[in-house]
Amino acid sequence: MKRNTLAVAWGYMGAVIGAGFVSGQELVQFFVNYGIRGTWGVIVAGALFALCGGLLMSWVHAHHLDHYQSVLKSLFGRRYSVIIDSLLAVFLFLGICIMFAASGAVFYEHINQSKTSGVMLAYITVLIFLLAGRKGMIGSFNLLVPLKFLLLLSVAGYAAILGEGISPSGAMPDQLINPGTGNWLLASVLYVAYNFSLAMVVLAEYQAITSLREGARGAFIGGALLGVIALVCYYALLPGMPVIAHYEIPMLFVAGSISAHAKTVYMAVLWLGILTTAIANTYGFAQRFSDFSGLNYNLCLFVTVTMALPLAFQSFAFLVATVYPLLGILGIVILVVLVYNFMVDLIKSVSRSLYGIVTRLNKGG
Repeated sequence: MKRNTLAVAWGYMGAVIGAGFVSGQELVQFFVNYGIRGTWGVIVAGALFALCGGLLMSWVHAHHLDHYQSVLKSLFGRRYSVIIDSLLAVFLFLGICIMFAASGAVFYEHINQSKTSGVMLAYITVLIFLLAGRKGMIGSFNLLVPLKFLLLLSVAGYAAILGEGISPSGAMPDQLINPGTGNWLLASVLYVAYNFSLAMVVLAEYQAITSLREGARGAFIGGALLGVIALVCYYALLPGMPVIAHYEIPMLFVAGSISAHAKTVYMAVLWLGILTTAIANTYGFAQRFSDFSGLNYNLCLFVTVTMALPLAFQSFAFLVATVYPLLGILGIVILVVLVYNFMVDLIKSVSRSLYGIVTRLNKGG
């Protein structure tokens, strides 16, 4: 596999496998709560991640778009893109605050260190990685995401294979769960849309360093791998229901059920998930801040992470409950408009081709 193709895959995975995914909370809410039916939800979500990622990279290459603001303009037009861009910028900034807060919560609740230590470590690490701009973001994903992926796969895979030891009884998983009464298919679609805003911010940056084939293939592979790791985590979580539904970080409970060492490893995975999401949000906002203000990018980067500190010391749970549902709505809008515009372009292209064929046939006749 070509280096650029793999880089896109890591970038896509880095954007999606954040604190919510790694904690297991997202997977419980969107899939595990549906019992055995959730298996199909995970499979559909993986397929949608692959298809939508490939579609987005095809769009950015076809229209020569190299950052998310240009993507929004191409989808919504200059007038409405300003509104969407402004909303997304707010969510990106709040996402930085949430990830810093999450880092503080991990340090305070699970490592017996001060919340300030966790917040400041995330602050410094993000700043160091992103001083190199786009190159720093891509480099951080190339370094951190494979490590996060392998550690996550190891712990979740072990739990999925030996899930009987985590189950609170000897019953089969579908007997342990009171499945959700909602629509698992709708939940699957919403989950992909919910994660698509940040994925778009990250993937657009790869247009400048990839060909159409590399970009589309990398996004497709990244989406497929997201489906694989989500399915492994799903089967790791399923035997622990309904007990794990009462934990804020269900996967940490699963890892702790394996061994103390596995729990320690998983705390590292959790922090890496927080860090990569913080990097994605910070780069997107700082780059937007620089373009809007005309100020030097590094200055905007420093101002951005520093402005995030006051909110980072607020309640992590409160910030998530307030911001994430609104970000999910925005993601749905972006994804729907992307699919619509792509289909319109495709129909126009096919129509032009058919018209050309008919014209040549008429001339020949």
